Amino acid sequence: MKNILVIIVLFVSVFGFAQEKDKDKASVFNRKHELKVGAIHLLGGPLLEGTYEYIYSKDFTYGTSVLISLDSKTAYDEEFSVTPFARFYFQETKEYGAQGFFVEGFAKYLSGKYTPEVFNIFTSNTPKSYSAGALGLGLGKKWFNASGFVFEVLVGAGRTIGGGDQPDGMFRGDLLIGYRF
Repeated sequence: MKNILVIIVLFVSVFGFAQEKDKDKASVFNRKHELKVGAIHLLGGPLLEGTYEYIYSKDFTYGTSVLISLDSKTAYDEEFSVTPFARFYFQETKEYGAQGFFVEGFAKYLSGKYTPEVFNIFTSNTPKSYSAGALGLGLGKKWFNASGFVFEVLVGAGRTIGGGDQPDGMFRGDLLIGYRF
């Protein structure tokens, strides 16, 4: 009788733990929000770039990134930028949402100080303040684990709109680390 009771208890506990793991796994895929920080910008900048991303479906997300310069004397042209974006994911298996290879379209408002590279004795090469808008495309890949931590690689480029003393093009890219909740 004792052996049967022990077998029943072990049987129930094994299935109980299996259901708990499946429940945790499903809950990670049902999470809809991500917060990320740009690691390369923070270490090399010092620039702080924070990103919020909302997972609309398995194949489509949208969000925004905000970049702030922590040192006004840096050689980086941007001192502040806001970048709304939309992403389309192309993964091989559809059971995982918002993960894998993606293509991104973005718009960007940026401001900072820009030094035109004009070598003329009649013009000065002093930095001038600018504000500009830009449109661009990006490519990347995203991974996340069962506990919700996210790692992302992003590379993109855009073209500024308008004229004047501003950069003609801009770069968007980083290694982002964050959490899905």
